[in-house]
Amino acid sequence: MIKILCFGGGSGLPEVVLEPLKKYDEFSISSVTSMVDNGGSTGQLRRDFNVLPPGDIRRHILALSEAEDWKKKLWKFRFGHEEFPGGHKGHSFANVFIAGLEYVTKDYEKALEIVHDFMRVKGRCLPATTDQVQLIVKLENGEEAVGEDEIDVPKNHDANLKISEVFLRPEGNTYPPVIVAIKEADVIIIGPGDLYSSLVPCFLPKGIKETIQESKAVKIFICPAMTKLGETQGFDVEKFAGEMERYIGCELDYVLFNNQDPDEGRIKKFKEENPHLLQIVPFEGVSGEKFVGRDLLLDEGPILYDPVKVEKVLVELIRK
Repeated sequence: MIKILCFGGGSGLPEVVLEPLKKYDEFSISSVTSMVDNGGSTGQLRRDFNVLPPGDIRRHILALSEAEDWKKKLWKFRFGHEEFPGGHKGHSFANVFIAGLEYVTKDYEKALEIVHDFMRVKGRCLPATTDQVQLIVKLENGEEAVGEDEIDVPKNHDANLKISEVFLRPEGNTYPPVIVAIKEADVIIIGPGDLYSSLVPCFLPKGIKETIQESKAVKIFICPAMTKLGETQGFDVEKFAGEMERYIGCELDYVLFNNQDPDEGRIKKFKEENPHLLQIVPFEGVSGEKFVGRDLLLDEGPILYDPVKVEKVLVELIRK
């Protein structure tokens, strides 16, 4: 049995990595998500009930779930049309369920155990920390931007300013089972996802970076498909890899990236719908054995990774 530990938040990792890999009986999968989400339904629940953010871990749970279809549909169901800051509407059932369990039991670990059982999770979904933390970035002009929602889509600071440093306030301690999972892992997969608002926060709690530095696991980073205003404008594949290595404190064994340019019309249409995304991450001149460039995008439609294509390359690398 190969033990695989995956790091990331948002929708990229769950859809592109967790769900495809869970069908392999030879793999034992655990996942770690950052606990910094503070927007939409999650942000409102954090403010109202002082609970930990359920928004990202709920996606990991769904991706590794082997529950009945009705439970999966219920998990994604969204109540009402109340509008939260940032334009998000309604609470999702999963957010309310996780937050409600934590609030009633006063025990996040117990709440997580109940959720895993309810959704018949194949593997484990772990929080990077169970401390109440906020994501902070220091900008190149010395100012700070506070909160994952603000960093993800800048509203109150100049998105053209580059990020010089990322940290948590307070720093937060690592959730102990994460340390154990890192020590036991044969393979560590990072991403895909937004670099500073989704991936890097997974490695900021006290103890994670140091444990990864000691780990003998094969470390695979899946580079984002596009650069993003406010986070990674001007980045190429090597810059992404360098920043990831900076925050995990050691070298990556493989950097998986897309090496195909889609049709310009398709890119233009996708950017109109997602104006914060700028361009396909440049890959020209990338050199080194650890860099693995493949055609990873969907053949048509949105500029997103194709889970089937990514799965094929990951399985090759893992078995190798």
